[in-house]
Amino acid sequence: MTQDGIPWPMLSDGTGNIGRAYGVHDESGGVNIRGRFLIDPDGVVQAMEVLAPPVGRKIEETIRQVQAFQYVRKMKGTEACPAGWEPGDKTLKPGPELVGKVWQVWQPK
Repeated sequence: MTQDGIPWPMLSDGTGNIGRAYGVHDESGGVNIRGRFLIDPDGVVQAMEVLAPPVGRKIEETIRQVQAFQYVRKMKGTEACPAGWEPGDKTLKPGPELVGKVWQVWQPK
């Protein structure tokens, strides 16, 4: 566990330097707008979401996406996690035969 029982690092960006680097710093307001970036162990941004201040993010979706990215990484890209995938659900086998047919193969809950 990290600080205050949160299982991932949390940080503050008082100078706005991180927000500027990721394109979410509002110079006129001097604050970062809502941004979420999932960065893999190799330092590659795998997902990002930027929202206007009046709309919040859903932590359950962030956790689901982290789990999906971890699963795909573990499987070395031989499986894909479609929208709505949860741990334990069926995955997809990426390939040309799947193109345009995901709706036939993937039946969400």
